Amino acid sequence: MSNLLDRRAVVSALLKDRGDAVAIGGLGASTYDIAAAGDHDRNLYLWGAMGGAVMIGLGMALAQPKLPVVVITGDGEMLMGMGSLATVGLQKPRNLSIIVLDNEVYGETGGQASHTGASTDLVGIARCCGIADSRALSTMAEIESFAAGLQDLSAGPRFASVKIDPANLERVLSHRDGTFILNRLRGALGYQPI
Repeated sequence: MSNLLDRRAVVSALLKDRGDAVAIGGLGASTYDIAAAGDHDRNLYLWGAMGGAVMIGLGMALAQPKLPVVVITGDGEMLMGMGSLATVGLQKPRNLSIIVLDNEVYGETGGQASHTGASTDLVGIARCCGIADSRALSTMAEIESFAAGLQDLSAGPRFASVKIDPANLERVLSHRDGTFILNRLRGALGYQPI
């Protein structure tokens, strides 16, 4: 397991030079990882929408085509929302990047083995859904190279799966008030609060 990457180092590298990107975190650990990389007005933390991160990212990417949109989620949530990859492949938003942190377990419900540790290939599924730029990343150099392309609004959609260490890390909690998070993001994008 020594070749597995540290999830916090991966997310930190992805968001280090994020510019004006909107970062959407999936349920659970990926949201904690985004918060650990630094709270930001353009972070959208999801607390109870398992399976919805990619669709929310797709909606944001279609509504804001001049902004990079980055979805960072886990393998469990991606398995639950796998159909979203077909819609992304059909819509082809050029400003959307999806990164799956794959620890091969359902970390939020007790660490049961997920399908990605057996027969399910998320990169292959994304590619078959029409996301041509779908790849597995296994080194920090590959992560940094992928991160450098987040600002390229002509490159997407892009999909990456990263095998990470399944260690259960300390939770870094961001704001948990959904209205506050949404209004803060709306304000950062120049919209009035709701």
